[in-house]
Amino acid sequence: MDQISEKQASLDKRYMRMAQIWAENSYCRRRQVGALLVKDKMIISDGYNGTPSGFENVCEDENDKTKPYVLHAEANAITKVARSNNSSEGATLYVTASPCIECAKLIIQAGIIRVVYGELYHLEDGLDLLRRAKINTVFCDKNNL
Repeated sequence: MDQISEKQASLDKRYMRMAQIWAENSYCRRRQVGALLVKDKMIISDGYNGTPSGFENVCEDENDKTKPYVLHAEANAITKVARSNNSSEGATLYVTASPCIECAKLIIQAGIIRVVYGELYHLEDGLDLLRRAKINTVFCDKNNL
């Protein structure tokens, strides 16, 4: 993690609070995750975990396991920006939980250069991959905003 200015740390906390609020849109019972894509101090995309468009808003099966087709917040934000006139090249992703390995691959390919996360996902392989790709990763404790 690189040293960041006090101003940047303040912005990170503000955007992380916004990502937390955005997570409240998720219908998932087990965990609600929110994501914001920010470029040049503008929010260019947002996302939360949930089912694909047109599907029922039920994320868990009868055994309380997440359905395999549920999209992560990061994937929703990245695919949403892909359908817009914006580019994620050089953007920062704010996400309430650290990315899994699949989302890390999307982040790398989307040209995102910085990821700020609020808590650790149960696996850290996504963070490891981001660091290997020289993407700046910053922990911003979502419980201390």
